[in-house]
Amino acid sequence: MALHFVKIAVIQNLFEAQMLESILKEHSIPHLIRSYYDGSYGSLFQMTKGWGAVHAPVEYKEEILEWITQLRLSHENE
Repeated sequence: MALHFVKIAVIQNLFEAQMLESILKEHSIPHLIRSYYDGSYGSLFQMTKGWGAVHAPVEYKEEILEWITQLRLSHENE
């Protein structure tokens, strides 16, 4: 059965993307992290839409959102 991926959340920056990628791999959560960078327009879309987005099966949404919240809170406290 093929997995159906949906957009879960916007990722704010490369650091957040890398940390989230590591966590999701460690917990064997199927996902795709996509940057909004465009070869023709450079980082124009990233300035307006965020760095990128994480996509995953909907059943992992709450868990992924919790990880993102924890990452952002820990980054704020540094």
